[in-house]
Formats: sequence, structure tokens, C-alpha cells
Amino acid sequence: MKLPHFSSLYGRIFAIFWLTLMIVVLSLILLPNLDPRTQHTIPEPQLQRLQEGAQEIADELARDHGPLKKRLKRFTEHDRHKGHQLYFTTQDGEIIAPQGRNKALRNFITMADSPNSPKQKLYGRWMMAGPFAVPYQNDTLLMYVGRFWREPPPFFIRILDKPLQLLLFTMLVSTPLLLWLAWAVTRPARRLQQAAERVAKGEFEVDPKLESGPREFKQAGASFNQMVGAINNMVSGQQRLLSDISHELRSPLTRLRMATALAQRKQGESKELTRIDTEAERLEAMISELLELSRMQVNSHEQRELSDAHTLWYDMLEDASFEAEQCGKNLHYTPLANWPISGNPNLLISALENVIRNAIKYGDDTIRVTFSPRDTQLTITVEDNGEGVPEPELDDIFRPFYRVSTARDRSSGGTGLGLAITDSAIRQHSGTIHASRSPLGGLMVTITLPLSG
Repeated sequence: MKLPHFSSLYGRIFAIFWLTLMIVVLSLILLPNLDPRTQHTIPEPQLQRLQEGAQEIADELARDHGPLKKRLKRFTEHDRHKGHQLYFTTQDGEIIAPQGRNKALRNFITMADSPNSPKQKLYGRWMMAGPFAVPYQNDTLLMYVGRFWREPPPFFIRILDKPLQLLLFTMLVSTPLLLWLAWAVTRPARRLQQAAERVAKGEFEVDPKLESGPREFKQAGASFNQMVGAINNMVSGQQRLLSDISHELRSPLTRLRMATALAQRKQGESKELTRIDTEAERLEAMISELLELSRMQVNSHEQRELSDAHTLWYDMLEDASFEAEQCGKNLHYTPLANWPISGNPNLLISALENVIRNAIKYGDDTIRVTFSPRDTQLTITVEDNGEGVPEPELDDIFRPFYRVSTARDRSSGGTGLGLAITDSAIRQHSGTIHASRSPLGGLMVTITLPLSG
């Protein structure tokens, strides 16, 4: 069987599984040897003391005379009040002293009956040890020692004896491993999520950090970076193509206007030549706006920077206010603050400027611009008191080359690209834009942009 490599996610899960299994196996092997309730050998210093005690008892029995049980009774009652108890049996396991039923002793005798290898075992709070040889006349007695176990049970014994504590202990041991596994899984996942959010905001940047971590996420990160690079090249190529086409169209258009001017000079003014010149002028204006749009959008995602609302729009608002005054109109705007905004400055300035200049152009005498920060977004409303836009056409004014069928038509001189440029710029910055009827009577355009944290 081929084992998974630890650099993969499955490999890490496999490693944790085997580590847990090894801990369980080692526990099953070692715990019985550490459990005092199982039979163990007696530590050497304690074994030596008990054997010396058994020899002293044998010496006293040799010096004293009288019934054996009476003499043994004196030894069995000597240290009982101190938490010790001596037991004496024959080599056949018959209890000589003390008399009475003793389940722990009888059980221990069946497992430890050779003085050549004394053992000890814990029964509740009573530790039994033995047997120890006590020579007596031509025979040998066996001595067992019982003492009260004053030490608290080992920690793992208390854990194993109580299921709830065992569950809590298991959770305590496994939690660090599970947290490490969760961290190892979610860290590259969070990186991938953050990269996807950046792409959604129009930031087509390759992130080398995505190609680190478990093998599965490393492969996904590499594919994601390839996708971002392909999108970047495709968008840039499309925008450059638009720019190149616009440039190429300007040359024949310039020659057409020159030819029209020469014709007017030779033949004089005529309605036909005037119409050709007017349409050529409009076409040139349209191409100029297309060039402006392409210049702003080519690699715009690579020209993002952190700025603030005051730096972005204050000068533009002051210029627009002056322009409105020259037209006999009033432009009012709420004070700007240093609200943080991340994006392409030229696109953001142009987007709001197009809306405001439309309001100045089509409003009667009042234009109002309102900035409203709320939580993590900034809302901007631009209103005028002009004729407005018919309700069915409110959603269409952001389409390229669309003109409203009433006042805002070809006779007004517009190309229908201004609001389309604004809509594209706002969407590139993860914002929204929509039009509605203004309380002032004209058009109200509402823009929302995310604020940078």
C-alpha cells in the first residue's frame, strides 16, 4: 500500500490518525504496568525492608516458646492501629493468623504464593504485599503484609474510572490535534477566499502564497493564479484593442472633416456639407470618449491605491460648483471627510464627475450632492430639479450610446457614453449605481461604494 505524502491534506489526516492510534496502543500497553490495582513487583528498597522484617519475626519466634497462634497474634495486632496488618499462612495457603474472613487476602494468595518472587497489588485502599518466608522450627511460614494506601489514586486511574472525566480528558487531548488540522485546512482556504474577493473587486493580481500548503490547495492556488493571469491578459487585450480601433478611426475622420472644409471653401455653405460636418464632429466626440474610457480601463486594476473621499473629489466638486455658477445654477454638496476608499483614482473621479455634469447640464437651477457613510459603505446621491427621465427608461440610461427620447437626445450634443463609463467604473470597484425620481423633481442617481477597513 502506498502511503500518502504528508504535504497533502489526506496525508496530514492520515498522520493524525496513526498518531492517535499509536497513543491508544501505547496507553493499552503501559497503563496496566502503571496501574497499582494490577499485580506488580515490589520496589527493591521496600522489598528489602519487608524481608528483614520477616527475618526479625523468625528470630523472635525461635527465642519464644508457647502456642504458635498466640505468638503470631501478637505480631498481627502490633501495627494494626498504624494502618499495617500482618498475615501468616502455611505454604498450602491456610490462614493461621489473624482469624476471620479476608477476601482481599484470599484473592491475593491465589496469585502470589512464592516467597522467591513477592508481589503487591492494590485492593481499594488496601495494598497487599508478599509472601515472605518466615522459618519456624522445621517448617516455613508465609507472611503477607497489608497496609493502608494513603496516596491518592493516580490521575489516569481516576480518569478511567469515571466515564465523564474520561470523555473530557479525551477531548482535551484531541482538541489540539483537531485545532491544528482545522488550521492547516482553513488557512489556505481563507487565502483562496480572499483572493477570490479581490478578483470580485477587480483586482486581478497573482498571489504566490496561494501555491503553498497542502498539495490539493497548492494545485487549486496554481490554477486560480493561472485563471487570474488569463483574465488579466484578456481584459487588457480587449481594452487595448478598443483603444487601437479608436485611434485608427480618428485618421479617416480627420481627413473627412478636412475634405468637408475644402468643399465648403470651394462651393460655399450648404445644408448637406453642414450636416456632414456636424455628424463628423459628433463622431469625433464619441471617439474621444471611447479613447478616454479605454485609457482609464487599460490596466486600471493594476493602478489601484488607497485614498480618501476628500482627496478624490474635493477639487472636482469645487470645479463643478464654479461651472454651475457660470450657468446661473447652484450646486450644493455635503462636507467631505477622509473616508478610506481603495481603487483607481482616475476612474472614481471620472465616474462621479460624469453624473454631476449631467445634473448641471439638465437641471433647471439646483443640483444637490449628498455623501452618507454607513457601516462599511459610502452612499452618494446626485439630484437635480430638471425634467428628469421617464420611469420606464431609468434602467436604460446606463447602457452605452443610449439617449432618452425626450430632452436628452441627439440635439443636446451627448454621445450616450458618460453614464455608461460611470456604470463600468462603479462596478469595477464592487459598487452599485441606479437612477430614480428625485424629490427635487428631476433625476436622482445613487452610487454606493465599499469603504476600506
